[in-house]
Amino acid sequence: MSSGSKRWWALGLIALAQFMVIMDTSIIGVALPRIQADLGFSPENLSWVFNAYVVAFGGLLLLGGRLSDLLGARRVFAAGWSVLLIGSAAAGLADSVAVELAARAVQGAGAALIAPSALTLLMMLFGGEPRQLTRALALYGAAAPAGGTAGVFLGGVLTEYVSWPWVFYVNIPIAVLVLLATPALMPAGGTRRGSLDAVGALTVTVGLGAAVYGVVRAPEVGWASGQTWLVLAGAVVALAAFVAIQASRREPLMRLSIFRAPNLAAANIAQLLLGAAWIPMWFFLNLYLQQVLGYRAFPSGAALLPMTILIMIGMIALAPRAIARFGPKPMVVTGLAILAVGLGWLALVRPDGTFIVDVLPASLVAALGMSLAFIPSLGTAISSARPEEGGLASGIVNTSYQVGSALGLAAMTAVASSAGADQLGDLPALTDGYSAAFVGAGIIAAAGAVIAGITLRGGRRQPVADAEGEAVKVG
Repeated sequence: MSSGSKRWWALGLIALAQFMVIMDTSIIGVALPRIQADLGFSPENLSWVFNAYVVAFGGLLLLGGRLSDLLGARRVFAAGWSVLLIGSAAAGLADSVAVELAARAVQGAGAALIAPSALTLLMMLFGGEPRQLTRALALYGAAAPAGGTAGVFLGGVLTEYVSWPWVFYVNIPIAVLVLLATPALMPAGGTRRGSLDAVGALTVTVGLGAAVYGVVRAPEVGWASGQTWLVLAGAVVALAAFVAIQASRREPLMRLSIFRAPNLAAANIAQLLLGAAWIPMWFFLNLYLQQVLGYRAFPSGAALLPMTILIMIGMIALAPRAIARFGPKPMVVTGLAILAVGLGWLALVRPDGTFIVDVLPASLVAALGMSLAFIPSLGTAISSARPEEGGLASGIVNTSYQVGSALGLAAMTAVASSAGADQLGDLPALTDGYSAAFVGAGIIAAAGAVIAGITLRGGRRQPVADAEGEAVKVG
């Protein structure tokens, strides 16, 4: 195998990693009603099947990025797949709520090792050739929505025709394949001396988990209750402690001065708000299809395929050309604005609606917005850091997206529940709840467009590749 073809095979493995870690957030969507019935989840706590994964994923991503810089990206990449394999087996075998959530957290921890090391490996392979980097990032970025909707589709097939534990077991053969291929395809990379900030990793994970828990529980115990405010205050204290620890350590988990790099903070805010808008849309659209329109698991997954196809086309073919012509900032702003329009359209769903009228056109508009905003914000966030801090930058941008996903879903779950989504079987009330969640997510996307317009710098033009790999100018 030539070095050139080996590099693109390695990119395929990296894209598969992105595909899988995102698929694991979505594959449970269609299976949620079955998991709820078999394990005894309450409607308010059901979102924790998603959040347990995302909180561990988002909270440990900085640690994963730091480990990638210190121990070598390939080694951490392989370790992550091993942890994901163990968590997947445990999640499928779970016979209680506690075991299921613990196993999902283990899966998230594995993903937190995989995601930043995969991006670091991508930068090692393509960072020295700007004309290929945008193309590689486009393929990597397209793997995320592909994994998201493929997870819904595959989850529907497995839940409908096999059983829900197989939405977790499917990871096992893929993990074995990746572990076998990694030594031959991935660059070894170097290691660096340094210490691990375990206390910092603990405080940021506890802070994030407490924030999500407080927001999810608020509709059940009351926003004005002492329990809600005690948990949220604890989250603020833990996150403040994390910042203080990072400022005082010689070798912190996250060097705070990295945010002085032009556009890094702004691009991460865009990724955070993109996740906070997109993931609630996916979550509640699944529930609307199944619990209001009455779709079974397999048709529900198939209903989201048009959206996935458009996102993949947009990221691979449209986004690189648009970035080349207009620059990253206009595309981030435009993409978030279009996403907001699509979410506003979805808010018009009806109890007696149809897929063709109520779901398809609005979801395609939202998908177009996602495809335009994701690649330029991701690329800007990664390229703003120094090359030797590639793992840290990858960890930060992945954390931003996952933190946004977790908090956005928690907040919109609270909004939906307060508007009627907790009244199972009452179609008008369910629809009102899901509509309120779409409105809230649309407001987040619109706010993201405004903030990106204010904070992102235009930057100077840089050579990148268009869809065919030819050098063009962007920025």
